[in-house]
Parts: sequence; structure tokens; C-alpha cells
Amino acid sequence: MCFYLLNLFFSKVLFEVFCIKTFIMQTPDELYKDLFVDVQLKKIFPDNKTFVDCTPKRKPESIVADYERLENPSNEDIKKFVEENFIMPPESAPGYHTDIKDNVIEHIEELWPVLKRSADKPVEGSSLIALPYPYIVPGGRFREVFYWDSYFTMLGLAESKQWDIIENMIENFAYLINEFGFIPNGNRSYFLSRSQPPYFSCMIELLATYKGNETYSKYQSALQKEYDYWMDKTHATKHVVHLDNETILNRYYDQLDKPREEAYWQDSTLSNECKGDPCMLYAHLRAACESGWDFSGRWFKDGKTFETIQTTNLIPVDLNCLLYHLELSLGKAAALNNFIKLSDDYNAKARQRKAAINQYFYDETDGWYYDYDISEKKLNNQKTIAGITPFFFNIPPENYITKAAAILQNEFLKDGGVVTTLINTEQQWDWPNGWAPLQWIAIKGLENYNQKELAAELAHRWAKLNIKVYRNTGKLMEKYNVIDTNLTAGGGEYPSQDGFGWTNGVLLKILKTYGLS
Repeated sequence: MCFYLLNLFFSKVLFEVFCIKTFIMQTPDELYKDLFVDVQLKKIFPDNKTFVDCTPKRKPESIVADYERLENPSNEDIKKFVEENFIMPPESAPGYHTDIKDNVIEHIEELWPVLKRSADKPVEGSSLIALPYPYIVPGGRFREVFYWDSYFTMLGLAESKQWDIIENMIENFAYLINEFGFIPNGNRSYFLSRSQPPYFSCMIELLATYKGNETYSKYQSALQKEYDYWMDKTHATKHVVHLDNETILNRYYDQLDKPREEAYWQDSTLSNECKGDPCMLYAHLRAACESGWDFSGRWFKDGKTFETIQTTNLIPVDLNCLLYHLELSLGKAAALNNFIKLSDDYNAKARQRKAAINQYFYDETDGWYYDYDISEKKLNNQKTIAGITPFFFNIPPENYITKAAAILQNEFLKDGGVVTTLINTEQQWDWPNGWAPLQWIAIKGLENYNQKELAAELAHRWAKLNIKVYRNTGKLMEKYNVIDTNLTAGGGEYPSQDGFGWTNGVLLKILKTYGLS
């Protein structure tokens, strides 16, 4: 108990330190003011992420002062000014050219060092949060570590016996937790207002398969701080939702309600087109980014349009499954460190959340798990592949799998794998696209409940599609069209990216697990 009280004290201190740090580490809009706005709104670069990832060649205040002296600069003038005063973001794989191999495993193994980044050095005015250890980036426009991507990348790294880089990445995440009180979306200053799906405890579980239970003991403090963040104990977030006097569940909620800096033009333009409060629109957009599903009809009240986005009104089933796993992990860590009362407390919290997941997210009529609509006080009507997540974490009773497996097979399973949702909104997290992390969650969820034949079929279809695209293009992509395997995936705010960390990780895990190549 003394440890617990001491940890609460340090959490409070951490929160105060966080306020200081985020003030010191200013974001691009704070640093570059009118220059930032002009570059983003005038689309000086096709991708809004380009400028916010630039590195200044000199002090930001000097750059701003010089820009303010320019009179009515044209777009060409602004671009020239940026190029003279900033270092452009590097290519994700400079000088690398794919030599298409028959064995895709060799290609993935060859890509690990290509996607690896060394420990960073802080640069004044850069948005990059310097990390003390090497890490793997997703690839393409994603030049930094991303939170939930990293767990699925680690699945492949583990198959490659790359335990050192896995541990380094976990150390980086623990560093971010200790520095800022949580793991941001990615190691960029403009991500410091939100996190992503909390897979840190799953990373600890993975590393423990190699290093043993000492892993839980070592990272107990980091796990606790991660939990405190999601339970609104250390930050001004609104993740916690009280459904009744006893039931506490969680939602996604960014701390800011302004346009995202890395998508400033898109958010500003959308707010001009949509009716209603722009601040609420921005809050819902940012919360959807914290979910990792940016964007999807899952978050739209009408299932179709951005104007009805309502992310913060929904309690996501998958988020609460992750927090259930985090509570179990905290219980295990506390027990290993001989904090028996604390362990009992977290195991009780996990039991309560498990019961709430089965009570509030499960639809007995069709046998699927849905998100919960807070304002309507009922299940949301958007059926998504997130409904299989409880099976990944062994939450449902055994008999629930029969209906769920039938729904997955009859509605979600397509030629190339499982589709994300059953609606086509032209958003990237909807029909016809499939994503690597969701394939693995579905495969493992089916395996957990002895649906081995269906799990293997899904694994084979996804691997076949990945390999087909690789042999045609030399690339492993961020996402895939699983409906028509002859077409590329589309939708979203940017072109489909290649690289790609979590695709590499999940594909290698599948190939090794099922003996494919």
C-alpha cells in the first residue's frame, strides 16, 4: 500500500512536470505562427505532414522574424523560404530498392534494418521527440515511431529473434511514459495531446515470453502510469465514462479541440463545410485519431458522413478490452512484486470490466460485440470487425464463439481477409479495406476459441494477398483491398503507404505460425 500511495504522489508530480515539458516543447503552430498557417492552408506541400516534420536550420524565432518581413509572399515565395530555412523530412528508405524475391520472408528480414532508426538527438524547433534507444518506424510518410503499430511490428520482430530492438522500443515507450505521463500517438510534439490504443501491456506480455516474469516486475511503474492516464488521474482528459454508480468504462478523447497540425488544411476545410460547433468537430476528429481508426463510418452517426462524426459519444469495445488486459497485467506485476492487496484490487477491476464488456457491448440477438452509444444509451448500430476483439482477450464465454464465428465467416471474410466494416464510405478504415492488426486479432481470437479451421483460412487468404501484391509491386503495403484482390486499397487523407511495419510483423507471424511462404 505504501508503494501505491508513493506512486500516486509521483503521478501528481509527473503531471506537474508534464505541464512544464509540453510548454517547453512547443508544437509547430506555436513555433512558426503565420508561417505555419500559410504553409498548411495554401498547401505549399501536397501533404500537410511534410512541413510539421521539417527540421529548422536555425533558431525558430529568427525564422519567424524573417518571414514576418516578407510582404504578401506568393506560394512560390513561401515554398522557397521554407526550403531555405528548413531541412526537408528524409525519405523513409533512402537508396533502398526492392529485389523481389520468391521468399517474402527474406524480404521482411531485409526490411528490418531499413525501417530501423538510431537513438535521436534533440533539435531545437523540431517536432520530433528524441528517443534514447533505436526503434522501428512504419515506413512511408510515417517517419517516427507509432504507438499501436509497434506491437504488431514486434510480432514479426519476435519471429526474427530481434529481441534487442523489441526491448529498446519498450524502453522508449517507458521513457515517454516517464517524460509525459503517457505514450503519445507518435514521438512528435503535435501528438502530445493524445495517445493510441493502449498496447503497452501486450508488449510487456510479448517480451515476457522471452525474458520471463521479471518483465512485469520491471515495468510495473510504467504500466501504472499508463493506467492512470487512461483513468484520467494524471491528465486533463475525459477518457472515463460512468455508466452507473459501479460501472466505469473508457472512450477515446484528445485533450485539444482545434485542427490537427499534421492535417490542418483538411480539418479547417471540413469545419467550413460542416454545420455546428467546429470545436466539437475537431474533438471528434482527434478522438478518432486516438482510436487508430482514422477515419471510419464506425464514428459517424449516419454511418456515412463526417458531418455526423461522434467519436467521443461512443464507448469502443476494443479499447475496453485493452484496458482489461492492462488491469490483468497490473495485477500480475503487483503480485510478482509482493503487493498482494494491490494485485487483488486490479484483478477485481479486471473482473468488473470483463462483466461490463459482456453486459454493455454484447448483442444477444445476433451474437456480436458493438460499441456503446453514450447519448442514446444503447448499442451503436455500426457492425465492425472490432467486435471480434473480446475473443482475442479471452473475455466472452465459450458458447459465444459459435454465432461470432458465423458472422465473421459470412459477413466479414472476403477473398483477401476480413474487411474492416460492412459499409463503403470511401474512408480508409471501411469496406473494402483490410488491415494487418485486425487480421491478427481475428485470427488469434478464433484460435483462442478452438476455431482453428476458420483461423487458418483467414490466415491463408491474408498471406496470399500480401504475397501477391509484393510479387507484383515489390512492396508490402499499409492496407489492402480484400474485396477485389486485383485492386489497390484507397480512401483516407493520404496515398496508401508502403514499408510497412505492422504488415511485415503480422505477415511474418502468420507465415511462421502456419508454415507458409
